[in-house]
Amino acid sequence: MEETEASLLHQFPLLLPQNRAKTVYEGFITTQGRDFHLKILLPKDLQLKNARLLCSWQLRTILSGYHQIIQQRMKHSPDLMSFMMELKMVLEVALKNKQEIHALPPPPQYYSSLIEEIGILGWDKLVYANSCFSTIKLKAEDASGREHLITLKLKAKYPIESPDCFVDFPVSFSVSWTPQSSIISIHSQFLAALESLKTFWDVMDEIDEKTWVLEPEKPTRSATARRIAVGNNASIHIEVDPRHPTMLPECCFLGADHVVKPLGIKLSRNIHLWDPENTLLQNLKDVLEIDFPARATLEKSDFSMDCGICYAYQLDGAIPDQVCDNSQCGQPFHQICLFEWLRGLQTSRQSFNILFGECPYCSKPITLKMSGRKP
Repeated sequence: MEETEASLLHQFPLLLPQNRAKTVYEGFITTQGRDFHLKILLPKDLQLKNARLLCSWQLRTILSGYHQIIQQRMKHSPDLMSFMMELKMVLEVALKNKQEIHALPPPPQYYSSLIEEIGILGWDKLVYANSCFSTIKLKAEDASGREHLITLKLKAKYPIESPDCFVDFPVSFSVSWTPQSSIISIHSQFLAALESLKTFWDVMDEIDEKTWVLEPEKPTRSATARRIAVGNNASIHIEVDPRHPTMLPECCFLGADHVVKPLGIKLSRNIHLWDPENTLLQNLKDVLEIDFPARATLEKSDFSMDCGICYAYQLDGAIPDQVCDNSQCGQPFHQICLFEWLRGLQTSRQSFNILFGECPYCSKPITLKMSGRKP
């Protein structure tokens, strides 16, 4: 009890008991540099569910609309300290919402200059604008005909202050801005950035169209990684450099050792054949000496999709990437599923970050190397 009272005094030094029984507290609650007067009447058993909160007219006005929430918090708070912390949080939210509602609108020239700029740029480039023109979306096409969007969050002091720009790019996009700049100049810089990334998107689109991409299922324009099926429950994960998209990417093979080890050997042996003048996909075919199967042609028997333990494909965003090395089995598993399975077997053993046990399907030896991400 004394500890709670000490915490209350520390957090709310302007709120003090008015009698020995400590059933009446009066003072101020402080937030955002402002003090608000209030009084709390507690019953003899000090239970908050039967307490009364009396507010100054100023505090009552700010908290209008939050009466039900405050009553609920008071009913479920174990002590006065807990309730006061809850009340402070509600008050901060209420103040924030009041400030946003009563924020001064931009001057008329803000709107007239924006309308003029959009007219010069072309209304066909405008995809969206909210009612107060503080958020607008513009579109542009790159040289390959792909449509891209840029979202602008404009401030009341526009164009003195630069808008915040949001794009779906694999690299950062920073705008060169002066008080004389406009959304026209932003759109021009956006087009220049699209041109610089054209080759990267050409490379990624070819991979998406001509191979079976396992991850990500619906890649965004900012995604630089692809996990591509190569058949027999094996895949290759590549990380493409958006600035040098035709250079050799980071590669990681996933699957049973008897399938992926030969691929790793071919990559090391043929790396000298990599030609930056060719597309990335063509280079991968030449270096690995394989043809990547398309999703439409890959037989389900050649690439079992579901985990052999949970019988699902997607599990918390992960897909099966652990495969039994037995060529007669080759069953894939989620890392977390195989980890829990092996951990539950008395015959399993662990050496550093590697678990040794038996495959749930064929009972042949199987190993699980636990990555940095915790299963």
